[in-house]
Amino acid sequence: MNTKISLRKCSVTFIMLLVGILFVLPFAWMVSASFKLEGEVFSYPIRWIPSEWIGFSNYGEVWFGKHPFLQYYWNTIQVTVLTTVVSCAVSALAAYGFSKIHFRASKWLFFIVLATFMVPQQAIIVPQFILYRTIGLFDTHLGLILVNGFSVLGTFMLRQFFMGVHDEFIESAKIDGAGHLRIFATIALPLVKPAVATYAILRFIWTWNDYLNPLIFLRSDPLFTIQLAVQKFTTINGEFYSLIMAAAVSAILPLLIIFVIGQKRVTEGIAAGGVKG
Repeated sequence: MNTKISLRKCSVTFIMLLVGILFVLPFAWMVSASFKLEGEVFSYPIRWIPSEWIGFSNYGEVWFGKHPFLQYYWNTIQVTVLTTVVSCAVSALAAYGFSKIHFRASKWLFFIVLATFMVPQQAIIVPQFILYRTIGLFDTHLGLILVNGFSVLGTFMLRQFFMGVHDEFIESAKIDGAGHLRIFATIALPLVKPAVATYAILRFIWTWNDYLNPLIFLRSDPLFTIQLAVQKFTTINGEFYSLIMAAAVSAILPLLIIFVIGQKRVTEGIAAGGVKG
């Protein structure tokens, strides 16, 4: 019996290993191509290790060439970090209010907010565009931050965790004279840190990869984010795939770093959600 279980585990592990390799191969080819001369990018059979080492010349062209990525990187970091902070704060406050502040029609109000999640983003992009142009937030980073500053998914996800905080803690703090804002900051929020960290990482990744909103709400080249920069770089250097691969690796690298750093928090958040469920 133990032998059958061991063989089954080995088979599953081997299959998962093959699937993992298949997922990693495109990224490995992209990294390899970014260090190659243009003539070797599509050579067959594939040369995973370049025959001639050219160093980081392709990356130098991407970062410091005619269209340097340095400004676009700074724009993206600024927008992504501020959007993540604003979205986490708004979603956490809304989630605490919907889970711990009971008032008449609170459930109906939450259902109305949740119903907006069923409206596709493409359906409201035109009204948002008209509104932002009218109030002067079009073609600004502030407008781009506010577009993603509220998330129904983030509010719903964090509400589930706030509901797991025992009401006895809240009542005890109220007896001691604490208001809801102090209770939120000192009691409720520390208890759901894994969930907030998980959402922050997801929000960071979503905002960094966002292409539609910057495309609609930004017009000035100095304000472009990395996704628009990659598209522009691809249009200009469409014949040089080694440079395009270097640009793509530069755009993906921060996401890998963030995920590796925050992997433990994501695992804790998912595990805590599974226990609460």
